Amino acid sequence: MRAELMLEHCVQRIEGPLLFLERKAQVGLNARVEILGQDGRSRIGRVAAVDDRTLVIEVLESTLGLGVRDTRIRVWDEPLLFGVGPGMLGRTYDSIGQTTDGGAPIAAVRRMRIDGLAIDPAVRALPRDFIETGVSAIDLMNSLVRGQKLPLFSGAGLPHDRLATQIVLQSRLRQAEDSFAVVFVGMGISHDTAETFRDAMASSGALEHTAIFLNLADEPSAQRLLTPRYALTAAEYLAFVEGRHVLVVMTDMTNYCEALREVSAAHGELPSRKGYPGYMYSDLASLYERAGCIRGLPGTLTQLPILTMPADDISHPIADLTGYITEGQIVLDRELDRRGIYPPVRLLPSLSRLMNAGTGAGFTHVDHPALANQLFACYARAAHVRVLASVMGEESLPEVDRRFLVFGRELEERLINQQDRRTLEESMEIGWALLRDLPSAELTRLSKQQIASYLGESPHA
Repeated sequence: MRAELMLEHCVQRIEGPLLFLERKAQVGLNARVEILGQDGRSRIGRVAAVDDRTLVIEVLESTLGLGVRDTRIRVWDEPLLFGVGPGMLGRTYDSIGQTTDGGAPIAAVRRMRIDGLAIDPAVRALPRDFIETGVSAIDLMNSLVRGQKLPLFSGAGLPHDRLATQIVLQSRLRQAEDSFAVVFVGMGISHDTAETFRDAMASSGALEHTAIFLNLADEPSAQRLLTPRYALTAAEYLAFVEGRHVLVVMTDMTNYCEALREVSAAHGELPSRKGYPGYMYSDLASLYERAGCIRGLPGTLTQLPILTMPADDISHPIADLTGYITEGQIVLDRELDRRGIYPPVRLLPSLSRLMNAGTGAGFTHVDHPALANQLFACYARAAHVRVLASVMGEESLPEVDRRFLVFGRELEERLINQQDRRTLEESMEIGWALLRDLPSAELTRLSKQQIASYLGESPHA
């Protein structure tokens, strides 16, 4: 692509990753730029803001060594593009899509805009079918559906990184596994955590169907904002060009939003709630809404973003806005973690709004939805009885309530708690076994045929 123009002697000041220039030409927002310093090194950037007098450029690499008087800017008449092609799986990339595993560069067959495909809402299809993660609390109780965006809400110190790795290693389709792929995105992570992710995937063999994008904590904030965009561009190519069913796991969206706040403040923009920019909702939506299914195309793009709630506050702007955009949430609980329950998934506030579209007859098992509904209802009853027991004492409760108390503890210790991968059938068997200890008269979400088939002809009265 021919360079549009060269700007010289127009840099007014440099603040971190931002260059502030005197505007001497017509330049488009988000245009790709090349920054040439006196050291001869070329750096990639983009036009981040434009007004009548000033041009702001985000440098996507270190600005160390750049000077105000000797820096030249080459502006290209195109946005930031990512060269994608066959062979993207099994590779590791940095924040801006460059390979970091020592292998040859990707042989690009096309260059795609990192800000995403313009998907006509009229051609979006309803997400269908099921992705098995091997985690009972998700597969059985809050099923992940192809094309869905289902966030995981965690907190500082909870094992969300371990769970993210486990999901990447274990996830599969129940049919046509060769068309399944995973894109893993780490944002603002430490070097040790990055090595842990890489080693776990390489040693397990999962790297063959996985593309890994890693942004390290000591890299510029501007790169952190582009990491998920490069990764989702690769996922769109794999899904909508190669026809794969792609699961994108992104951690940690809180680090992404902190970078967004930092860059926004550097731009001089007015802050909104808790200092985050007022456009954070639309910015997050520009990432989350890249998930989905498109009529006429065989592939799907599913997202499982992970965020850590500051102070465990689910009403914090990051969690709040994410909940508005996505289709449910998986919530990790600190009390379960203290008790040694892994993964510490708190069932009652967790929800998968598209679960009914991907489970049941033709997808998982005909009795899967009824079993999940009954387990939820019984666990909610157990939580209510726990409150009564804390006031009255367990010995003062009726016999049926004491049985629900036992059911609640058993569900947490036998169904939620797991160390190894489980198939959906194994999770369902544990669920049926838990219900056998409850009176059949209390199992109002199950049919008489289901009670007779799974709980025995003479369940407890």
